[in-house]
Amino acid sequence: MSATAIILTIAAYIALLFIVAHLSARHSDNRTFFTGGRNTHRIVAAIAMVGAAMSGVTYISVPGSVLTDHFSYLQTTLGFFVGYLIIAFVLVPLYYRLGVVSLYEYLDRRFGIAAHRTGAWFFVISKLLSASLRAYVVCIVLQSLLFDRYDIPFEVNAFVMMSLVGLYTWRGGVKTVVWTEMLKTILMVGSIVICIVFIISNLDMSFGDAMGAIANHDYSETLFLDDPMDGRYFWKQFLAGIFLVVAMTGLDQDMMQTALSCRNVKESQRGLLLSIVVQMFVILLFLALGVLFYIYLSSRGIVPSADGGFPLIDASGEAVVVRGDDLFGYVTTEAGLPLMAGIIFLLGLVASTYSSAGSALTALTTSFTLDILRGRKTWSEVKIARTRRMAHLLIAATMMLIIITFGKWSSMGVITLVFTMASYTYGPLLGMFTFGLTTKRRVRGWAIPTLAVAAPTLCYVLASHSEEWLAGYSFSYEILIVNAAIMFVGMWIFSRRNVA
Repeated sequence: MSATAIILTIAAYIALLFIVAHLSARHSDNRTFFTGGRNTHRIVAAIAMVGAAMSGVTYISVPGSVLTDHFSYLQTTLGFFVGYLIIAFVLVPLYYRLGVVSLYEYLDRRFGIAAHRTGAWFFVISKLLSASLRAYVVCIVLQSLLFDRYDIPFEVNAFVMMSLVGLYTWRGGVKTVVWTEMLKTILMVGSIVICIVFIISNLDMSFGDAMGAIANHDYSETLFLDDPMDGRYFWKQFLAGIFLVVAMTGLDQDMMQTALSCRNVKESQRGLLLSIVVQMFVILLFLALGVLFYIYLSSRGIVPSADGGFPLIDASGEAVVVRGDDLFGYVTTEAGLPLMAGIIFLLGLVASTYSSAGSALTALTTSFTLDILRGRKTWSEVKIARTRRMAHLLIAATMMLIIITFGKWSSMGVITLVFTMASYTYGPLLGMFTFGLTTKRRVRGWAIPTLAVAAPTLCYVLASHSEEWLAGYSFSYEILIVNAAIMFVGMWIFSRRNVA
C-alpha cells in the first residue's frame, strides 16, 4: 500500500471528523461538554455505544485471536448481555434519579468525599492507561505503514495523534463524542463487511460456502465446558463477562456519558439494550473475519508455525513473521488483496481509534474537573470552562507520554492486556458501588482509599501464585470478581450500621 494512499485515506477521515466536530460543537457550553445536553435520541445513542465499546484494540486483536482462543470470546459476550441488563435496570435509574454528571458523585453522597475521590482517581488511572494503550495500537500500525517510510520517530506519531484528538474534542465534548462515535460505528462495521466480501471473492466462494467453511472450521469452536483450569472455560468467561461489562461500562464515565446523554431513563435503557444486541452481532463478524483470514492464508500455502506466527513477505520483498494483533493489517495491505481492502482496513482502524481516544479524553476531562478538582457547585461558568480546558490539555499530554512509554513494549495480545488491567483497576470501583447499593452501612473514611489499594495488590499476589496455591488453577478475567469481593468484605469489616 503506497504512502500516498495511506496519507489521503487518513486525511479524508480527519477532515470528515473535524466537520462532524464543528457541526456538533455549535452553541456548545459547559453543559453540552459534560452531558451532551441530555437530548440524544436512543437510536443515535445505541449506534454510538456500539462504537464506544469497540476500539482499535477490538478491531486489531479479535480477528487474530481466533488462532489460539477460537470463538471463546462469544462466551464472554454472553456475559456482556447479562451485564447490560444490570446496567440498564439498576445503574441507569440510579444515575438519572440522582441527576449526576459524573458517576462518582454517587460515592460522595453515599460514603463521603474520600470515596468520591478514590473512585475518581481509580477511573482516571485506569482510563488513562487503557485509552493510551488503545491509541498505541493504531500508532504502531501507522508507524510501520507510514512514519517509518520517512524515518519519522514514534514520538512524533504519538504527538500528531493526541494533538488532533485534543483539537476535535476541544469545544463539543460529549455532544461531539456521540456523533463521532456514531460515525466510527458505521465506518468500522462497514470496513469489516467489505473486507469479508473481498476475501470471499478472492477465495472464489459463494456467501453460503464461506459461512459453511467458517462454521465447520476448527477455529469456530465456541463452548469450552470440559476443563475448569482452561482460561477459555465457559463459566470463567461468562461470569467474567458480566462483571467486566458492569465495571468497564456501568461504572465508567467514558462509556456511560453517551447513555446518560439521552432524554430520560427509558430512552437510555432502550439505547443500551439495542446497543448490546448490535455489539454481539458485530463481535461475531470480527471472529468470522478472523477465520476467513486463516482460510485465505492457507489457500496461499501460508500456515502458522508452532509458535503461532505466519511467514509473510512485505511490500519491500523482505520476509516478516506476523502474529495476532498484526494479522489484520498485513493480510489487507501486504498479502495480495486489492488496494481497496487496505484502504478500508486503514479507514476502520483510524476511525475506531481516534474516536475512542476522543471519548476517553472527554470523560477524563469531566471526571478530573468535577470529581478531583471539585469544580461544579461553587465555581462560575467561566472558571469551570477555563479549568476544563487546562485539564483537557494536561490529560492529552499525559496520554501522549503514556503512548510513547508503551512504544517500548510489545503489542502482542493487547485485548487480553486491556481486560487484565481492567480486572485490577476496576475491582475497587465495583466493590464500592456494590456495597453502596446492597447495604445501608457507613464505612470509615480512611478505610476506603486504603482498601482500594490493598484489594488489587492482594489479587495480584494471588494470581501470581494461584497455580502453586490452588492446585494448578490459573486466574483469567475473573480475578475482577475476587478483587471486588475483597473490597466489599473489607468495607464491611470497617463499617457500622447507618443509624440515621
